[in-house]
Amino acid sequence: MTTIEAPLPRSLPARRPRRRRPWAPAWVLPTALILLSLVPMSAGSLRLASLAGAVDVSADLGAPPTPVPALVAHIVGITVYVLLGALQFHRGLRRRRPRWHRIAGRVTVPAGVLASVSGIWLTLAAVGPGANGALVVVRIAVGVAMVAALVLGVLRALGRDLRAHRAWMVRAYALGQGAGTHVFVLLGGEALLGPLTGLTEAALFAAGWAINVAVGEWAIRRW
Repeated sequence: MTTIEAPLPRSLPARRPRRRRPWAPAWVLPTALILLSLVPMSAGSLRLASLAGAVDVSADLGAPPTPVPALVAHIVGITVYVLLGALQFHRGLRRRRPRWHRIAGRVTVPAGVLASVSGIWLTLAAVGPGANGALVVVRIAVGVAMVAALVLGVLRALGRDLRAHRAWMVRAYALGQGAGTHVFVLLGGEALLGPLTGLTEAALFAAGWAINVAVGEWAIRRW
């Protein structure tokens, strides 16, 4: 009696993991980040023009914070940081132009550190009898956290841990973009609460940074 062996089933090819489809064209995110920073960048540009004697904005922006070198360093540093940093989120540039991404990063990181350190310098220089103590603490904490995130991001890149590098850079950029978010948070807060006290002003500033960090953490987990 002969037996007929059933043919063995062919092994199915391994399924490739499905890649998430981009939620929007690559240019949308960097464009939105640049638009978010237009108001503070415009104010900073006017302040620099005022310091150069080209215009007088004291009636609108008030007296410039001192020391002037720290103010200039902060405006220049944060402007370079938010503009170049926004372009770092263009996924097409990251993938097709990795050399550009690395070169831009070597400019963006020092600009971010300069913006943070000069911001801390301006905050400490403004400490006095009429200073908002709660806001001083918030601003210094954010400045230190931003520098720490940038340093950790660089260290992770040197260690070839690109996922952690990207996460820390997103966190640093979220803190650096605080001024753009504060425009809307402060306007909304004043509309709802009326004239701000020192405590509510500090709370609104902290809320602006917290919103950015929360969005950044969501982006880190989604990407």
